[in-house]
Amino acid sequence: MARRKPTQEGLDLELAELPPELRWREWMGRVEAVIFASPEPVGRERLACVVGRECNLDLLLDDIRAELVGRPYELVAVAGGWQHRTKKGFADAIRTATGLGTQTPSLSKSDSLVLMCIGFYQPITRGELGQFFGKEISRDVIGILRRFGFIAAGPRSPTPGAPYTYVTTKAFLTHFGLNTLRDLPDMEALEDAGLLSRDRLLAGDFPLARDTAEEGSDEMEDSTLDLGAPVLTEND
Repeated sequence: MARRKPTQEGLDLELAELPPELRWREWMGRVEAVIFASPEPVGRERLACVVGRECNLDLLLDDIRAELVGRPYELVAVAGGWQHRTKKGFADAIRTATGLGTQTPSLSKSDSLVLMCIGFYQPITRGELGQFFGKEISRDVIGILRRFGFIAAGPRSPTPGAPYTYVTTKAFLTHFGLNTLRDLPDMEALEDAGLLSRDRLLAGDFPLARDTAEEGSDEMEDSTLDLGAPVLTEND
């Protein structure tokens, strides 16, 4: 369990005077309130600051998620933390009623392909990207992805001239609803399954779960990277 940081004086963490069931409910309420109030994903260390030493955060978070089944929003693991997000099916209703989410970054297909390639093969230089796509990747494309905060400069390449490499950022994970880079589709598995190849990638064909379903396989159902608009968070 994550080590707890000092908390503000007056907050009773252990709640020893409460019966176990009420203590658990209070901890659930605290954790959900902290996540709800935060504009960014909340990590385990921050959540551990508001519960007792004997609290199992994993089980507590599972209980919170179970209670949200059937609600228009859910608790998701993203960018190494936890965040409330409205479900995709309600995005159009939210935009229609409030206009929220209409200013989210919009990438062209070519920009999305470059971002996808950086995600899979980082750290990667602009020259290496050019070799992959068979043409030079303009500085403007890199600039767009950097302005959106999706990529940043990585370590210098050991190749002649020591050019900068590019890597994805925490904002990339947050925007696309990924907890870590391990949640990216497995490129080798996609290729082995015949769902993705370099030619298909360059042609703009992304790995889609529905393609797999049509072929009668469930193994790759979650191997998809959605490069459209993100799901709205509670604080958007």
